[in-house]
Amino acid sequence: MEESRGELATLTTDRLVLRAPQESDIDAIFAACQDEEIQRWTVVPVPYRREDAEFFVRTLAPEGLGKDSEFIWCVVERDTGRLVGAQAVIRFAADPSAASVGWWTVKEQRGRGYTVEAARAVARWALTGLGLRRLQWLAYVGNDGSRAVAERVGYRYEGTLRSYADQRGVFQDSWVASLLPSDLD
Repeated sequence: MEESRGELATLTTDRLVLRAPQESDIDAIFAACQDEEIQRWTVVPVPYRREDAEFFVRTLAPEGLGKDSEFIWCVVERDTGRLVGAQAVIRFAADPSAASVGWWTVKEQRGRGYTVEAARAVARWALTGLGLRRLQWLAYVGNDGSRAVAERVGYRYEGTLRSYADQRGVFQDSWVASLLPSDLD
């Protein structure tokens, strides 16, 4: 059932297109990642430079896809093509039948349900198209926006991991939740 190897599936929803990052996304990614909330809750470099956006598009996304280990989408509005955010599925090296998920949303696009819509599409693709047995959502304690998205998608909260996730050299307490194929509606 597994699909992948070299080309990222384009996913569409009612309002969104999820596709591989493109050169034309670099300026929008750079602008989005200036947001203090994205910097606070993710592992993007701080300060975030244009070179970081170039690396994300030109190196990180294609190399991860080429190794069949990281699947990164830019999420854009269907009607306008405007960047909404990014979504990722990253397989665990020790167990490639499971993966972590992550997302960020452009500040001006928050509160519209776009991230939930995109995360549902990604979860369905990962659990059915890629054939994973488990998706894991992890967020630093206090990231209530990400937790609300995970809950709306159907991730089941499993607990708090103390001093767990490294963020620029500091280990943060982290919430963890999972989604299994049997959880899909």
